[in-house]
Amino acid sequence: MNRTPRFTLPVVAFVATSWILLAAPCFAAAPRVVPQGEKLDDPRLGELKNLDSYFPFTPSATPEAWKERAEYVRRQILVACGLWPMPTRAPLKPVIHGRVERDDFTVERVYMETFPGLYLTGSLYRPKGKSGKLPGVLCPHGHWANGRFYDAGKGIEGELKSGAEKFELSGRFPLQARCVHLARMGCVVFHYDMLGYADSVPLTQQLVHGFAKQRPNLNAADRWGFFSAQAELRLQNVMGLQTFNSIRALDGGTQTFILAAIDERPAAAFPAVMVSTAMQGGCTCENACYLRVGTGNIEFAALCAPRPLAMSAANDWTVEIMTKGYPELKQHYAMLGAPNNVLAKHFEFGHNYNFPSRAMMYAWFKEHLKLGDASTEERDFKPLSVEELTVWSAEHPKPKMDEDAEVALAKALDADSRKQLDALKPKDEKSLAEYRRVVGGGWDAIIGRRLANAGEVEQEALPVKIDRGEYWEFGSLLHNKTYNERVPAAFFMPKKWNGDVVVWIDGAGKSALYDGEKPRAEVKKLLDAGMSVAGADLLYQGESLADGKPLAEARRVANNNREFAGYTLGYNHPLFCQRVHDVLTLVAFIKNHELHPPKRIHLMGVNGGGHFAAAAAAQSGEAIDRLAIDMAGFSFGEKANIRDVDFVPGAVKYGGLPGLMSIYAPRPMYVFADEATVKNPPGVVGSVFVASKVNIERLIWAYTSDGDVEFDSVRAFLTTKDF
Repeated sequence: MNRTPRFTLPVVAFVATSWILLAAPCFAAAPRVVPQGEKLDDPRLGELKNLDSYFPFTPSATPEAWKERAEYVRRQILVACGLWPMPTRAPLKPVIHGRVERDDFTVERVYMETFPGLYLTGSLYRPKGKSGKLPGVLCPHGHWANGRFYDAGKGIEGELKSGAEKFELSGRFPLQARCVHLARMGCVVFHYDMLGYADSVPLTQQLVHGFAKQRPNLNAADRWGFFSAQAELRLQNVMGLQTFNSIRALDGGTQTFILAAIDERPAAAFPAVMVSTAMQGGCTCENACYLRVGTGNIEFAALCAPRPLAMSAANDWTVEIMTKGYPELKQHYAMLGAPNNVLAKHFEFGHNYNFPSRAMMYAWFKEHLKLGDASTEERDFKPLSVEELTVWSAEHPKPKMDEDAEVALAKALDADSRKQLDALKPKDEKSLAEYRRVVGGGWDAIIGRRLANAGEVEQEALPVKIDRGEYWEFGSLLHNKTYNERVPAAFFMPKKWNGDVVVWIDGAGKSALYDGEKPRAEVKKLLDAGMSVAGADLLYQGESLADGKPLAEARRVANNNREFAGYTLGYNHPLFCQRVHDVLTLVAFIKNHELHPPKRIHLMGVNGGGHFAAAAAAQSGEAIDRLAIDMAGFSFGEKANIRDVDFVPGAVKYGGLPGLMSIYAPRPMYVFADEATVKNPPGVVGSVFVASKVNIERLIWAYTSDGDVEFDSVRAFLTTKDF
């Protein structure tokens, strides 16, 4: 280095108003790029996607392309379900008791604590007269009244006449019926309770399935219960299994294709009346933030490939499966070399898992579980009573099921997650790679876009171009053709350009670059240093506002007043992420500009723009040479209200704003924060520099105190060639 400017000091004491004045918006006269009287044409400003929207699946062209896509979607599911990373696996100690004998099968009661305070409960069906290892079937249930204890009652004459059912008792107890017949075919079947149903402890049905008011999101618990059931079937010698598979019907079909999507161990799957391009699942238990952003149930089913997958459909939201979804799945399976491993059939009944659907399932598993000469003809049976099914008794008392138990479970899950993430703090190259895989992978799923796939960007029309003597001023409407998004932008380019571009992200949008009709003083200093400056109106800023008023609260899907974020953010990115997408669009346009390719791109975030800039830098990697941000006291942890415009589920789990900064590290960073933060900065950011063996002086923490404005240090940080 030729000199040692002030900004190389680990902590720089600045004046109290320096960054605040730098960030303060001036009187603006930014060029308008959206024609007067017109609104910005961007689909994100239109109707939000919801669970009843259209969710088509486009098969990949090659196995290689699908492998990359599948890896991303699987991670998105895991992040959405709170399973990235997986909760700590405790030793499973199943309690199996209360055997009930029937002529050709037995049923036992099972419960196990899969996580401290969370119990998995169910019925274990075994065939009589079979020895050795047997195929296993994991059999969850959907939204049947009383779940595993379901009894339709005696009034099923209509079902018998229509052919929906063949036997009265099978029709009254359809959940038991399929477990019984699979056992008769030679399978070991575990029929377990969905959270909130039958014997499940400690969460109530009202909380899990009738969620209406904001409370700790326990969505991960249902998925973890599923994994614990699966692990038990796979590992416990007492059950004597050879392999295991998953079947499901009704809304429980979601559980089946989600499990098959993210775990390769199920040998075959049969999700009934749930896989479709239409309604994706209306219950809170089937929805989670990020789960179906850019994807849907057909693609989730496709993740089972090339393993055998069969689906039944009915006269419900799955009615069009034969023309919408199934053709694409057949194409997908053929591309992967397994054209005969996928099947769908539509039955002329309402939403069901009736005799014809069960018969289809029996035939599918007979073929793919190699059950030999096992008969698929369902026979009548003597059903078990609730007293014979329940796992709780005087000898096996039911654990507490109250608000204290619920809160304890939530705290335990949170503590486990924090412990796992804290343990990832990088110490060397190996641990840094794992940290980036987990934390960086989590942020990838949340933000949903990297610079590498930011899209093809062009100028919508000829830009507004003004000759200002020593520099050019441009106003341009950028069109992201890949995602059909539009970003109003402003550019300043000195006529003696040195090849550097500063992307200035401001909470007030591109108007913050101006003081009247001129660039503000700080922008002018960058121009005088030979650097171009670019700014933009991010979504719901500046020209993207129809009435010019800032968004008071985050949007929500229409016609749904339940305070559950998953109904909106399960299908649409949070506004924060959409604004980060706009920053990436701007960076992509600059990076790929053919006429004026940049030498270096720097990101600066001020006046409420720091968290957008940090996230965009994290998602841009080496394309961003320097990052300068004002943290401005911002914390994702303080944005817990689902209506907050900066509400980002999962952000705190993956480190919040320091987590984003750590993903960008160890590239040069200049960070303004309050004095307390500067004196005790987030350790994870510095640990990345240490683990990378990069000079920690590339990370500069600065605070403000009384004195004069000092923007020159930031300008020096951005303009210095050597570091």
